[in-house]
Amino acid sequence: MSVDEKRTVGVVGVGWVGLVTAACFAELGHPVIARDLLQDKVDSLSRGEITIHEPGLAELVEKNRERLRFTTDMDELLEGAQVIFVCVDTPPTYSGDADLSRVRSVIAEMPAESDHILVMKSTVPSGTGETIRRELPGIAYVSCPEFLKEGSAVEDFLHPDRVVVGAAPEHAEAGDIVSALYEPLGGEIVRTDVSSAEMIKLASNAYLATRISFINEIANVCEEVGADVGEVARGMGLDSRIGPHFLRPGIGYGGSCFPKDVSALKLLAGNSGYHFQLLNSVIEVNELQKRRVVSKLSKHLGTLVGKRVALLGLAFKPETDDMREASSLVLSARLRGEGAEVVAYDPVAMDAARNLLPGVELTDTVMAALDNADAAVLVTEWPEFLDIDWIEARSRMVHPLVIDGRNYLDAEILRKAGFAYEGIGRPGVGTETE
Repeated sequence: MSVDEKRTVGVVGVGWVGLVTAACFAELGHPVIARDLLQDKVDSLSRGEITIHEPGLAELVEKNRERLRFTTDMDELLEGAQVIFVCVDTPPTYSGDADLSRVRSVIAEMPAESDHILVMKSTVPSGTGETIRRELPGIAYVSCPEFLKEGSAVEDFLHPDRVVVGAAPEHAEAGDIVSALYEPLGGEIVRTDVSSAEMIKLASNAYLATRISFINEIANVCEEVGADVGEVARGMGLDSRIGPHFLRPGIGYGGSCFPKDVSALKLLAGNSGYHFQLLNSVIEVNELQKRRVVSKLSKHLGTLVGKRVALLGLAFKPETDDMREASSLVLSARLRGEGAEVVAYDPVAMDAARNLLPGVELTDTVMAALDNADAAVLVTEWPEFLDIDWIEARSRMVHPLVIDGRNYLDAEILRKAGFAYEGIGRPGVGTETE
């Protein structure tokens, strides 16, 4: 397959990863058939309507509607496309292992023998591909894990750091075909075996999560010794061996990937007979970090019983409405457990959050959330929070206290507006509230 050749691509599962994959391949000029089990979703997508908040995605779907076909019929997809990307969810089970039931359902619908190429985009434990290859010996299998970040997924797909393509020697031609689909994007294509490709995804996310937990631990020590973690991280990041990425302290990582993949790798190691002690600490630090905000609030306000705390941001990160493993879930529950009244605002995640935050008052504007609040906690670093009129906010709040869980706000602006301010691993400013 040459770079200019256009091949019909099949996508199974039109959630966040699947829809981005389908839209981006269509943008590259390939006809795409995307299949989902939900008829309502297929009908909406066929009309060009999407409910996922991902910058640039709606525009890409609309632009390429003539090349995008959505269906619930697996046979229609198999008849129309040779290369089938599996993009179904693999959420954690109660044990922490990856739930592969959706992957198993796709495998059950594949013919025992055909010229199809089954490409696993879903995150699966290392060894899954070998199991599938034994079950479907007549179909070429390729592992091609996704490395998309919510909030920049379209950009990540179209301008990748690397594309990992794992295939057994006997399926090298299938690996060539998948690689050719990505060649126009210019990222380095890493050709490897299936198990290594699967491990690259888990290891990458586990390492990034480790960096986050590490800098959060450093931030906590900085608070004890009077250092500024921002300066510490900057000095560390200038070392070419370390680099600046993922050295921003906060109230912990969340989302659909890091918590799931770190736990999955820890359990994969344990099931293989190896105790991955480092990942135990990474997970523990992340969970404790979310609760440190409560201690900061108590330091200023004393008892939290009856206090009104405003959460600014609910999604696990900006530019998405994803609430999976969001720090706001733990924080709101912990605050309510301490007897606080919790009110919250997020620019895009309100609908997603509504059923996940029982007892939390959701407001339509940030100022409504700050009305009569005893404290504000910045949870998600949405750009609009940089434009808050803190002088007006001061007039609305009972106590002028801000806990910046992402070190995002300008401490000096808050000080001038009369606020007591605390970040993560940074010296506080202002005076203790009464």
